[in-house]
Amino acid sequence: MTDIPDHLAHLGRDDEGQQRAAGLLTQWADVAEPAFRRAGTLRGLAAAGHVLWAAGLGRAAQAALRAPHGGVALAPVLSGAALVTAGLLLRAVLLAAADRVADDGAAAVQDHLRARLLLAALPSTGTPPEEVSDAAVGEALDSEVGRLSPWLRTYVPARRAMLLGSGIILAAVLVGSWAVALMLVLATPLLPFNLKVIGMGTRAAVHAQLTATRKLSTHLLDQLRGLPTLVGLGAGEEAVRATEAADRELARRTHTVLRVAFLSTAWIELLITVAMAVVATYCGLALLGYLDLPVVPSTMSLGTALFVLVLTPAYFAPARELARGYHARAEASAAAELISEIIDRAPVAPTGGPPTRVPAVRRPSLPSPAGVMLEDVGVRYPGRDDAALDDVTLTVRPGSIVAIGGPSGAGKTTLLSVAAGLREPDHGWCLHTVGSATLPASPATTAWVGQPSYLLPGTLRDNLRLARRDADDEQLTAAFAALGFEGLLAALPQGLATRVGERGWGLSSGQMQQLVLVRALLHDAPLLCLDEPTAHLDPDGEARVIGAIRTLARTRTVLLTTHSPALLEIADDVVQLTQGRVSRIRETL
Repeated sequence: MTDIPDHLAHLGRDDEGQQRAAGLLTQWADVAEPAFRRAGTLRGLAAAGHVLWAAGLGRAAQAALRAPHGGVALAPVLSGAALVTAGLLLRAVLLAAADRVADDGAAAVQDHLRARLLLAALPSTGTPPEEVSDAAVGEALDSEVGRLSPWLRTYVPARRAMLLGSGIILAAVLVGSWAVALMLVLATPLLPFNLKVIGMGTRAAVHAQLTATRKLSTHLLDQLRGLPTLVGLGAGEEAVRATEAADRELARRTHTVLRVAFLSTAWIELLITVAMAVVATYCGLALLGYLDLPVVPSTMSLGTALFVLVLTPAYFAPARELARGYHARAEASAAAELISEIIDRAPVAPTGGPPTRVPAVRRPSLPSPAGVMLEDVGVRYPGRDDAALDDVTLTVRPGSIVAIGGPSGAGKTTLLSVAAGLREPDHGWCLHTVGSATLPASPATTAWVGQPSYLLPGTLRDNLRLARRDADDEQLTAAFAALGFEGLLAALPQGLATRVGERGWGLSSGQMQQLVLVRALLHDAPLLCLDEPTAHLDPDGEARVIGAIRTLARTRTVLLTTHSPALLEIADDVVQLTQGRVSRIRETL
């Protein structure tokens, strides 16, 4: 069983990974560096408010002690109370402003990272991360990027706040008692060393916990996707046991993280408490007149004693904040290693807006068909010996219907995704020609209908408006009519307001296929890519879909994969693939 000593024993073995994670964190924090610098400055200046109210408290107490037995002079007490109020108000205002600035900076960094994660998750930006599961991407977007928030809000500004705030406090203590200031200076070097050890131990434990979280999320997603198969095979109990084992592993890792965090925090608090106890003892003995030491002042007034005693915890407050930030930094380092496995696949997202790969094409109301040119295209999947595509050269004429045939595993879907701009080839290139413009292949010029067809939870109207957000019900109904699908809309219980579940639950395969073709019509793109559009359809459903494809092809180039003889008959060109190579092309002029 892995325990805290096991983590500590491995601390010296992962320096390279720790340095890499530290470099990533620094790079990401630079996205909002001005905001974090302002936040740290404001938090450091808030120490001035602490000095004010400590001075006011000491002044009021000293005035009360010196007052005659007949009463207390109100003027010194009221002036002290005014200093206390002003100091508390100043501190509160500065800390509130610092928190707001730090929140804005943290949000900017997290938005930047989520944009890069989404960019990396899109296959159009490079080699799709087949070995990275959907659950891992989801964990990175939500939980792991969220793990950076405490580090961004606490640790990054705290580095600047500690220097400025502790410096202000130390200068004020030095004015009151140089002996106390010397004690604080002597206690300070103990903190950074312990913070370093704490951060390393926490990082090791959190990395193991996050890995276990990803494993459990991936396992649950796979089990849910394969639930009908598991039930059909009678493997439900085995799946439950596997899930319970993954859950217990995550619970154990989480328990270890909590123990490391508790013990390390307790150690820092012990160091600070001992330092404060030494200062309090010295002040108490000096007040009572029990000190008789050379050089060191042996007496102290009540006002001065209160002043330095109040400021001593404030001197260590930035260190406490940094200690909490060190825990957060350790968590962020562990999360950074996992996040970087995904975002390293994509280019750096611009900080001023959402990432873009190629300029978007402004589509006219009636698009001119796009041409597609592929030259020496090759694609190879990681871990596979044979290439998915091997030196494929192909030209698709604007306005034509091109069918890609071949046995399963020949590379049909891969070729279609390259032509659609959803995948960059490992070598070679793919271009789209729209009118007189020639651009790199991009999803911006493509309407994609994959297999399976995806519908999102919500109403039918919501799903169709994904393709054209400004479409009204009249335009949506006209799109059904244009493709000859009026019967589908009439058959749905609530028409456009009919709700569909995740992945189109509640609709038949034929209904889903018709809906995604309507959505493709609304998308109004010059290139339409269809992956097995008539798969799993009965003859009547296939005939309706083929009729809709003919309608769509009037103003678009259509590129499709199919095993259907009926679809091959309507194609102008037929490309036959065998083991990733174009083996035959039938062209109809």
